[in-house]
Amino acid sequence: MAFAQLAYRESLRDIESCLRSRKDLLYHMGIRGRVSRSTLADANDTRDWRIYGDLAGSMIAAARRLYADEPLDVDLKESVYALDATTIDLCMNLFPWAHFRSTKSAVKLHTLLDLRGNIPSFIHITPGKTHDVHAMDVIPFEPGSFYVMDRGYLDFERLYYVHLEAAYFVIRAKKNLDFIRHSSQETEAGSGVRSDHIGRLGGKVADYPEKLRRVRFYDEKQSRHLVFLTNNMTLPATVIAKLYKMRWQVELFFKWIKQHLRIKSFYGTSANAVKTQVWIAVTTYVLVAILKKSLKLESSLHRILQVLSVSLFEQTPLNELLAEPSHRSPLTQESNQLIFNDF
Repeated sequence: MAFAQLAYRESLRDIESCLRSRKDLLYHMGIRGRVSRSTLADANDTRDWRIYGDLAGSMIAAARRLYADEPLDVDLKESVYALDATTIDLCMNLFPWAHFRSTKSAVKLHTLLDLRGNIPSFIHITPGKTHDVHAMDVIPFEPGSFYVMDRGYLDFERLYYVHLEAAYFVIRAKKNLDFIRHSSQETEAGSGVRSDHIGRLGGKVADYPEKLRRVRFYDEKQSRHLVFLTNNMTLPATVIAKLYKMRWQVELFFKWIKQHLRIKSFYGTSANAVKTQVWIAVTTYVLVAILKKSLKLESSLHRILQVLSVSLFEQTPLNELLAEPSHRSPLTQESNQLIFNDF
């Protein structure tokens, strides 16, 4: 199944045909037995997806250790995470269990992305009808870390739980926010910060009884006003705005995996098959990220994936296979390849 992700195979029959055509090389890939489509289909239905979830978890832990010193756009030592979800559309006739709308099915991929290296630290797969905010009920929040979210996660009762866990959140506020200002902090001219207030909620005090900080920011590039809420009272307002800007990395992560991995069409129709394929895709992404960091490659993840897709049956060392090609001409001054009759 990892071969299918790396080699862009579209179906179980496709996997079977490709692997059977290279029987002489399967041993070196770790495949000892006969590859059969029925065997793969049975494994998709009966082998618990949690096996692959645990495998991905161990790979994620290894990747996060490698990227622990990766710099951020802001000067912070703490971990910074971006929380968001993406919807993967499915056929209603084939996936009736993945409730979404009256005319189609879908699954939702809730992802907590570690912005040091863009490694997914937590993934939760649900039917498409599940609201994004419910992912906050299962996320293990780390004390001292920052969690950046869009306004779809604006639930003050859940945000207060994040506060009680000694973690920080940065979230975009809604227009109808009932906020009572208690004090104002100075803002730097020309920074884009319009105001920096500390206060409390007005109508939902019971949901969030502690103080909140509201930062108003004007984005000149897109000519729009943004309002952020946070429970961190010490960071400069400009850093709060930059933290929210970094949330865009999770959108790019979703775009990347949908374009370059096989999570749009599935090899099985059961919930177990779908979750298995998603977790194997995540494992493949993390494996490529580990490869890039371990070998200190300058190439992008996309290029590494493309090179691997046409080299899976080769026995060339990875550092040679993935090295940047030399643009120097192989000809030297002593070369006589084009010399004929002294011309």
